Amino acid sequence: MRAFLRRRIVPFGMAFLLATPALAQVAPAGPLAVGVIAAAYRPMAESTEINGRIQAEQRVDLVARVTAFLNEKLFVEGAEVKKGDLLYRLERAPFEADVEVKQAAIAEAEAQLENANVALDRAAELVKRGAGTQVTLDNARATQRTTAAQLKAAQAQLRQSQINVDYTEIHAPIDGRIGRTSVTIGNVVGPTSGTLATIVSADPMYVVFPVAMRRVLELRDRYVDKGGFEAVTIRLRLPNGKMYDQAGKLGFVDIGVAKDTDTIDLRGTIANPVISSGSGRIRELTNDEFVSVSLEAVEPLKVLAVPRAAVLSDQQGDYVYVVNAQNVVEQRRVKLGQSTPETAAVVDGLKEGEHVIVEGIQRARPNAVVAPAPASPAPGAS
Repeated sequence: MRAFLRRRIVPFGMAFLLATPALAQVAPAGPLAVGVIAAAYRPMAESTEINGRIQAEQRVDLVARVTAFLNEKLFVEGAEVKKGDLLYRLERAPFEADVEVKQAAIAEAEAQLENANVALDRAAELVKRGAGTQVTLDNARATQRTTAAQLKAAQAQLRQSQINVDYTEIHAPIDGRIGRTSVTIGNVVGPTSGTLATIVSADPMYVVFPVAMRRVLELRDRYVDKGGFEAVTIRLRLPNGKMYDQAGKLGFVDIGVAKDTDTIDLRGTIANPVISSGSGRIRELTNDEFVSVSLEAVEPLKVLAVPRAAVLSDQQGDYVYVVNAQNVVEQRRVKLGQSTPETAAVVDGLKEGEHVIVEGIQRARPNAVVAPAPASPAPGAS
């Protein structure tokens, strides 16, 4: 009897265990809950980031224009100088002595001219009285003209000597920062000695950067009715990653395209004010500094925008999942325009007001029925 009962109980337990998974599989599952956002037109500041370099508007290499010993250096290397500041003083004595020699030559030429004038007047008077000859008068006139020319030559030589004296003092021709001196006091310098020091202007500065010709044409056509390149603002990212707090303007487009890269050089102008004057005049931008240049539209563009996280990609390109009026998921191929890390600008493939899946996108599948709800706002969104 006990054995009979055992045989009846065991099949019943097995049947119960086998029936339990079957019941779980049959239980209906609800639609997938997803978060959606409506595609809408929003303003977006269009920008293009390019590598560029800072250049000074003016650069002057100081060179000695006369040969002489260097007596004084009157500036601090690396400091800012003003136009007209005395920077170097060369030995003056030989040039001042030469001026005195030229002054004496002028005095001699003036005396000779005075004598020639007297002789010419006497010869003219004698001819008038009939006591002199025409030959004598012609010779006197020629002598007077020769001595007058000699006086002019002596005066010109004096001016040249005075100019050489002035060249013994080297002044700053522009405002700017001066570099280190290449020659120390006591050395002989001259026109063949090379650059003594270099001055570069400090404010404003140029920023020069190459842009693909295709991009230049796009910018020109887009802003032709808004002032052309005047509608484009320049922003800089410094080598430490910090955004520079001044904005610049485009002012020059080169006249030739680089054949190997099909790019053209653009140049903008940007302010470089003093940011500190405690231990010296410090400015943020430095000549030949490497920066990242962002070209931004003065007026933001209106674009059909969706969150960047809603855009997926495969071998065929970019796509989004859209929930239609029947709460069915549709895959839409889209073409993106200028986008940011947070926002994607959709150029084609999507219409304003369509609901794009943002949350639950990893589990969404085409033709699946879902339960849409407004997506949670992004951190920091108003």
